[in-house]
Amino acid sequence: MSDADTASQPHLLVPHLLVVDDDDRLRVLLQRFLGDQGFRVTGAQDAAAARAALASVAFDLVVLDVMMPGESGLELTQALRRDGLDVPILMLTAAGAPDDRIAGFETGADDYLAKPFDPRELALRIRTILKRAAPAAPSPAMSAPPVQLGTHWFDAERGELRNAEGSVRLTGGEAALLAALARRAGDILSREEIAVALSMPDAGERAIDVQVTRLRRKIETDPREPRFLQTIRHRGYVLRPGQ
Repeated sequence: MSDADTASQPHLLVPHLLVVDDDDRLRVLLQRFLGDQGFRVTGAQDAAAARAALASVAFDLVVLDVMMPGESGLELTQALRRDGLDVPILMLTAAGAPDDRIAGFETGADDYLAKPFDPRELALRIRTILKRAAPAAPSPAMSAPPVQLGTHWFDAERGELRNAEGSVRLTGGEAALLAALARRAGDILSREEIAVALSMPDAGERAIDVQVTRLRRKIETDPREPRFLQTIRHRGYVLRPGQ
């Protein structure tokens, strides 16, 4: 870990962020700004330092630069997801082209922000991801019953997917997508409606398709022939629960 924890508030309920960027000046500025926004913040200068930090601390979210010497942010994200680490990841990228953004989603990132960016937007996106990732406290009068998806059960209020072996890991984006579809099971949701539900109104159609593809790998026996999360051509997607 290359930088000291910048948090001035040690309270355990304050979200703890890991900022990973090889640009020392930007990393320190982000630590300072996000600390002023009420977060606990730790910095790491590369993927190796990030791995060491993640091995010892349960962070609430990682802000991760894509272009770093050695192991890139994309490679690190892919490895963390392969190892089962479900911490939300927001990628910072100097490459704002759609293909670069898609690559981030495909590796398991929850959101992306192209450089240069307004720090206030970064703080807003972080809060949105944290809110999306936090388990909701269901209200008995308002909560919807879990939906069955073959051998899986999904509780939209808690954002929790389970099967006979226990809980199935979902990223914040996957949980938000499945919750939006489950709350309107049987209804067709357009990609625009899904983007709004994911708090990503500027996401392109392909970015939504990537999120759907990732989710199908978690709930479908054969993602290429989906039974539950179906594509409705030219209209969007629909969730059809069942055994």
